[in-house]
Amino acid sequence: MRRREFIALLGGVAASSPLTVQAQQPAGIRSIGFLSSGSVEAYTQLLAAYRKGLAEAGYVEGRNVAIEYRWAEGKFDRLPALASDLSRRSVTVIATTGTTSALAAKTATATIPIVFLGGDDPVKFGLVESLSRPGGNATGLNLLTSEMTGKRLELARELVPAAAAVAVLINPKSPEAEPQLRDVQTAARAIGQLIHILSASTEREVDNAFATLVQQQDGALLITNDAFFIDRIDQLVALAARHSVPTIYDRRAYASAGGLISYGTHYIDAFRQLGAYTARILNGAKPADLPVEQSTKFELVINLNTAKALGLNVPARLLALADELIE
Repeated sequence: MRRREFIALLGGVAASSPLTVQAQQPAGIRSIGFLSSGSVEAYTQLLAAYRKGLAEAGYVEGRNVAIEYRWAEGKFDRLPALASDLSRRSVTVIATTGTTSALAAKTATATIPIVFLGGDDPVKFGLVESLSRPGGNATGLNLLTSEMTGKRLELARELVPAAAAVAVLINPKSPEAEPQLRDVQTAARAIGQLIHILSASTEREVDNAFATLVQQQDGALLITNDAFFIDRIDQLVALAARHSVPTIYDRRAYASAGGLISYGTHYIDAFRQLGAYTARILNGAKPADLPVEQSTKFELVINLNTAKALGLNVPARLLALADELIE
């Protein structure tokens, strides 16, 4: 069995075979539609955390609840059809990861409850009427991604104070690219940091972006939060090492794979919270009555092996603040 097929089996139902699994569910069992712009390979640990959140409330997949998974695999144009499919199946609740997935679900149904895990202001995107009183059929967790952008730029500056410019990699095909660009430009102006925007939406364009970065002699690189990039952690980390580019990422998985430093939401905890919020809907709560929760747990992870390979001396202040030092 190929690795991709094996992981998909572990992750639950593969998007290519929903009918078979649905037919095996006992009559009357409630079901969750899980919609993501990413791929199952990048979500193995996060899915385990999501199921843990469900289990803590008494819901165990395969026993008293079924989960139908839909993965866009970084292809955002697939999300509307995947969301519509879940809506037609009349799942009890739809759990989504990423603002774009949540918007696709919101467009597909105005009646099925939606619980989202999003990185951008859900009010600004029209997902909810307000954080305290969502209204409608959606609620969830806000990961404060915009606020983290400025923090990561500050980290880049502290790690590489001699860097005249910091490159920022963005996926131009992402519906969230415009607000990400706006956020990073605002953050750069606030700290007086020159930035160069690089774009990539294919593996070849990622290679080209690193070639441009080297040509421009940018002193560091910031990778934005995007499903396409998350699915290519190994490629991004390998290129950063090959070109000796100090790179700052948004989540632990990059640092664990050999990336220099990550700072952002504690995603394992966030997915556990997503499971817990989904369980509240299964217990009868209405999204309109559940306030949107804000991320409260963040983590700074530094890979000291990578820092040594890059010849970087990590400031003592960062070493003291780090939640984990990889050696």
